[in-house]
Amino acid sequence: MIEVARVYKLDNGSKSLKAFADVMIDEAFVIKGVRIIEGKNGLFVAMPKSEGKDGKWYDIVKILNDDVKQKFQDTVLAAYSA
Repeated sequence: MIEVARVYKLDNGSKSLKAFADVMIDEAFVIKGVRIIEGKNGLFVAMPKSEGKDGKWYDIVKILNDDVKQKFQDTVLAAYSA
């Protein structure tokens, strides 16, 4: 079960980053720092990132299953819109 534990909405004017969310999976673990971003085609969800020694940014969590990824995004965006 995917559920949003908390949404932190940002009041930052026209910037693309709209909010951060903490998402709980099966009441077993929490992904903190999921980002909600306004892109050219609307809102989307991005995973937390960490900067590598090479200066590039890498996802800390990656969802490999497309159906789970879509459910994850739908759940986070619904909580953001509520």
